[in-house]
Amino acid sequence: MPQNKRYIEIMDTTLRDGEQTSGVSFSASEKLTIAQLLLTEVKVDRIEIASARVSEGEFDAVKKITKWAKANGLLNRVEVLTFVDGTVSVDWMIKAGAKVANLLTKGSLNHLTHQLKKKPEQHFAEIAEVIKLAKKKGIESNVYLEDWSNGMRHSKEYVFQYLDFIVKQPVKRVMLPDTLGILTPSEVFDFVSEIVQRYPDTHFDFHGHNDYDLGTANVLEAMKAGAHGLHLTVNGMGERAGNAPLASAIAVMHDFMPNIKSSVVEKSLYGVSKLVETFSGVRIPSNKPVVGENVFTQTAGIHADGDKKNKLYFSDLMPERFGRQRKYALGKTSGKANIENNLAQLGIQLGDEDLKKVTQRIIELGDRKEVVTPADLPYILSDVLDSNSIQDKVKVENYVLTHSKNLRPSVTLHLNINGETFEEHAQGDGQYDAFMNALKKIYTQKKIELPQLTDYAVRIPPGGKSDALCETIITWSHNSKEFKTRGLDSDQTVSAIKATQKMLNII
Repeated sequence: MPQNKRYIEIMDTTLRDGEQTSGVSFSASEKLTIAQLLLTEVKVDRIEIASARVSEGEFDAVKKITKWAKANGLLNRVEVLTFVDGTVSVDWMIKAGAKVANLLTKGSLNHLTHQLKKKPEQHFAEIAEVIKLAKKKGIESNVYLEDWSNGMRHSKEYVFQYLDFIVKQPVKRVMLPDTLGILTPSEVFDFVSEIVQRYPDTHFDFHGHNDYDLGTANVLEAMKAGAHGLHLTVNGMGERAGNAPLASAIAVMHDFMPNIKSSVVEKSLYGVSKLVETFSGVRIPSNKPVVGENVFTQTAGIHADGDKKNKLYFSDLMPERFGRQRKYALGKTSGKANIENNLAQLGIQLGDEDLKKVTQRIIELGDRKEVVTPADLPYILSDVLDSNSIQDKVKVENYVLTHSKNLRPSVTLHLNINGETFEEHAQGDGQYDAFMNALKKIYTQKKIELPQLTDYAVRIPPGGKSDALCETIITWSHNSKEFKTRGLDSDQTVSAIKATQKMLNII
């Protein structure tokens, strides 16, 4: 690793640009909580928390954050988007207690001509007045070149005319946004390189959007080109397709840019991701890199087998870096290695025959599109091993369960007892009661008295996350003795029927 790494600033703009995600509006308290976590746990360098003048709610949120930041010596790391509007934004900043303004200016001739309808010299003069006023009031200024990416494509002369002007102003950072997310990685590298080389004494941030799903790739190229700072958002939140995502960008930086370092704590990225997901109501896709629920889960049995033998399917993107753990999914593509890995986490070892039976049961559930989780595994194990000890002399070969409005539930049952088949129909107070009534009819013919059901309990795996399995435990009384049988299925009535079949084979 290089001795002298280049430091790159990370500015998180989840609370400003990220809040432009459709349908998202953080409360003042939520903004404060996220701001505190970003600065103290994730340890980003700066946060952009709001736009000036937007609403009373924004004003209250900024006041809460600046009050906390000032008390903790972090006020110069809290930034607000402002506008070229004379004294209005500056006055708003002073009342809100903020000290760093990110001034929105025009970075393309197209925007300047058609939105502001002004000449470059007029725009520059107004910018200079706002920056001068901000400095007089003790406010530090950075500047955004809105639509800079199109400016570099179509009006590069204007961009350099603007930069020639702005680098002479008392600004700390010049921020280069790909406002519409239109740039390719090669363009980002070329454009940022050209600017950094032309203005070597100026700090440049790159602000990427994700409209072509190139946000992270463009961040990588901006770093290679010499950008001094990056603007990112938690979970890639932002307008349209969002911004370059914080977690992915940090992982890429740390793994592919050995000459660059940042202050971000990787282990805190997952926690802030889940918090923002909760506050925003915007679900993280399960396959979102680094923070998605399934991205450190191996599903294919061959992958689990390779991990077990020599970590063949491991990469530098290890879950432990981000405070997470590798998981091995259970489903129809699970092999023995997947199941062995999950059993090992429970401290359980099985012989080959039992392992095959457990594997087969999981595959059967997967074929039925049931979701099987590690929490289900002890239940499956109990059911399979319990079934091993019982010889199936009695088999419930078929049944039809009906439940209709204003009609009693009914069952038609087809049963095989030592090769002899029986069929009966019965009604009951519920589907299982109807099943038992049909069963009693058959056993009355056989002149066999059935055990009495004395207790009926249903449970699901802890946490309630799985819809796959339901375990029914029935206690029976027979000849003055009690015994229990268990049934396992995704349907409660079916699991009770399976438990009952085990009872029939025991008596």
